[in-house]
Amino acid sequence: MQGKKKDQKSSLPNSPTCPPYSSSTSDCLPPNRIHNDANNEVASCCTIRLEEENKASVCQYVVVVGNNGTSTDNDDHLFVSSDHKLDDDHVDPGASHVKASSSFAHSVINMVGMLIGLGQLSTPYALHNGGWASAFLLVGLGLGCAYTSHLLGICLKRNPKLMNYSDIGQHAFGAKGRVLATSFIYMEIFMALVSYTISLHDNLTIAFLGTGLHLNLKQQLPLATSLLSTSQLLTVIAIFVALPSLWLRDLSSISFLSTGGIFMSLVILATVACATIFGGVRANHRIPVLQLHNISAISGLYIFSFAGHIVFPDIYRGMKDPSNFTKVSIVSFTLVTVLYTTLAFMGAKMFGREVNSQITLSMPRSLIFTKIALWATVITPMTKYALEFAPFAMQLERNLPLSMNTRTKMMVRGGIGSLLLLAILALALSVPYFEFVLSLTGSLVSIGICIIFPCAYHTKVFWSEISKPLLILNVILILVGCLLGLSGTISSSHLLVRNLQTRIRHSP
Repeated sequence: MQGKKKDQKSSLPNSPTCPPYSSSTSDCLPPNRIHNDANNEVASCCTIRLEEENKASVCQYVVVVGNNGTSTDNDDHLFVSSDHKLDDDHVDPGASHVKASSSFAHSVINMVGMLIGLGQLSTPYALHNGGWASAFLLVGLGLGCAYTSHLLGICLKRNPKLMNYSDIGQHAFGAKGRVLATSFIYMEIFMALVSYTISLHDNLTIAFLGTGLHLNLKQQLPLATSLLSTSQLLTVIAIFVALPSLWLRDLSSISFLSTGGIFMSLVILATVACATIFGGVRANHRIPVLQLHNISAISGLYIFSFAGHIVFPDIYRGMKDPSNFTKVSIVSFTLVTVLYTTLAFMGAKMFGREVNSQITLSMPRSLIFTKIALWATVITPMTKYALEFAPFAMQLERNLPLSMNTRTKMMVRGGIGSLLLLAILALALSVPYFEFVLSLTGSLVSIGICIIFPCAYHTKVFWSEISKPLLILNVILILVGCLLGLSGTISSSHLLVRNLQTRIRHSP
């Protein structure tokens, strides 16, 4: 059988049914790879899988930080995985075609960059509403997510054919596991984009406050201002500015957006600290010890802060030495947990009961640090749209007919992406409650991806080998995750509906 495969492989370049580059090649390889790679074997293999075997192939580009500290989308992080049955006995070494180049430090930067995001804005609000004792929940969830990241690494080590989060789901529970994992991934992406848009709306309004822009808008766009408020109109304009990024096919541009998003997150943290040190804001407010009735609602905010497991398989495959993945997880989650805890106590002590669900909205508006923080928060969502949409766009292109040319595919993916973003915009303007939407996302979706699923995958894959203490730990985490997810979903949904009803009653 192996000899037969060897013969078939050696005859690929001369095969009349496998031309060097077919119309499907562009779906599997970026343009620079198509034109510059002297070895056409990878492209030929992609063509064979798509046309002759009629198997579903997924080509996934992973935007991570390269050796120079900037993001990259080169072939170093090109993964080609198929929907074949992922058994250990059927591992194809060629399926894990990855040029691993990330060192330990670069992998830590990648993971920390994926974890830092909207969560840092809401941790002060969550800490004050849950009490300072809820910091133990924040730290505990950080430890739990670091452990489940370790479990994903073990599953990936077990089977080299596993390329992404959905592959692990299929390996553990078959086709149903893949469908469930993929559904949760797309739900998290959609709901996170809604939260980003709400954050954009809230901060953009304050950033332009006092500039007189609302008067100019009323003069220039009288019809639009009669239908939308100034804040809504500003958000619509910002979305239309970000809209062209969804049409990008050159992932080097998206990589630049990724770097900008990470930098903006660090700027937000620095400006909050500067407001305390140099801005004269006294951090002398009292934080309650524990407000148990709010724990279920804030748990979703905490867990969303650690959401990033869907890209951890990509970080694992990009490492020079994957055996260090657990150490990378420990260092990354330690850094992020310390950052979140510090920011949470800092914000809660600075503003007390007045702390907003987004720390940037609580900062004194006269400070230059506040203006920097607001604009950093405005720019961050605009750098996220193309990045978050990329996995869906790649999957969409894979499902388009092979006969469709590249230009038409770009039109289809860009058009559908634009419609989805406009739907997200409409939903964000209709439900402008950042803390409740973010909490619902964490409780309904992120808790499953970060805690429940990895423990279930590990238990299923290693059922015959797992020790009793590890089995008990996995089961406890699954039960705790289900409890937090259920209670948080009910609580955040109730608060969201109640606020929507109040808004409707008070609307003219």
